[in-house]
Amino acid sequence: MTESTPRRGNVLLLVGTRKGAFLFWSDPGRERWQRSVHHLGWEVDHFAYDRRDGTVFATTTSAVFASLVQRSRDLGATWEHLNRGLEFPAGSDHRVARVWHVEPGPPERPGRVYAGVEHAGLFVSDDGGEQWTPVTALNDHHTNDQWVPGGGGLMVHTILNDPADVERTYVGISTGGCYRSDDGGASWAPKNNGVRADFLPETYPEVGQCVHKMAIHPDRPEIVYQQNHCGVYRSDDRGEHWVDISDGLPSRFGFPLALHGHEPDTAYVVPLHGDDRRVVPDGKLIVWRTRDRGESWEPLTSGLPERAYVSVLREGLATDDAAPGGVYFGTTTGQIYGSRDGGDSWTMVADLLPPIYSVEAAIVV
Repeated sequence: MTESTPRRGNVLLLVGTRKGAFLFWSDPGRERWQRSVHHLGWEVDHFAYDRRDGTVFATTTSAVFASLVQRSRDLGATWEHLNRGLEFPAGSDHRVARVWHVEPGPPERPGRVYAGVEHAGLFVSDDGGEQWTPVTALNDHHTNDQWVPGGGGLMVHTILNDPADVERTYVGISTGGCYRSDDGGASWAPKNNGVRADFLPETYPEVGQCVHKMAIHPDRPEIVYQQNHCGVYRSDDRGEHWVDISDGLPSRFGFPLALHGHEPDTAYVVPLHGDDRRVVPDGKLIVWRTRDRGESWEPLTSGLPERAYVSVLREGLATDDAAPGGVYFGTTTGQIYGSRDGGDSWTMVADLLPPIYSVEAAIVV
């Protein structure tokens, strides 16, 4: 290992953009960052770090090679293409147009990896991505005729493992809603009670909500958060019921949501002016933080530009596990901002990148 590659204990940022992937790393002080560039020219919708063994996964799309999952076991020095079995069964009317999200499985299943795709579908691998299998119970769910494309298409874009139950998994579908499996993916049930769908004839349907992002904290796994097309919500019972926690925010609409690395009651969002404009309200770039599970919100602006007509996409906000906790976000105009004090103050990590699709933070194992 040389000084130009991340080392054990470094804070690592994995950044996916419209024109490639970037690794940024720093020592725990997080004052100076180094970088490496990967998949230049490819669209990288999601870039994920497997905390079980340090493997890096990327979802990449190009006009020539279509959409793939790519894997690196040496922090980007070499890559493998993994798409065997990543297709709907023969005879299906659906095709995998894009891989939107890749999610390492729970520690108890060391080879498991999930992929969420467009047309809305979930795939699973139990050998680190070498071979994929469609999760038929979700993909062919009896409610799937009520799923419709959102602004970005019809896709599975969020996958959550319950830290307390190896059999429990959540997915977010745009536009379909939140679904949960309690039996390792053998069956799935919609979990949207209390979530609005203002764009449908029925405001609170069983399915059809446009969930944008979901998050769960290992210290409080019974609590699930979501940023929806129609508000920010919290569930205190693993998705059975949702409470609207949007009061105090300048907009109900937004894409990203992240939880503090050590404080399960602390969450971050970046509201946008939706539906038609999809930029920060009034041109004010503000990260909003709650420390009481959404009962109140505070604006975080120190170090951010006073005027910026930008967006932050669903995967564009992340937190690390360092102490004190770090928060990071990337914009559609190519800036990455970071905070080393939980959002109290911000500095620019990088500028002049392609439009940023995803940011993930981790500590190198």
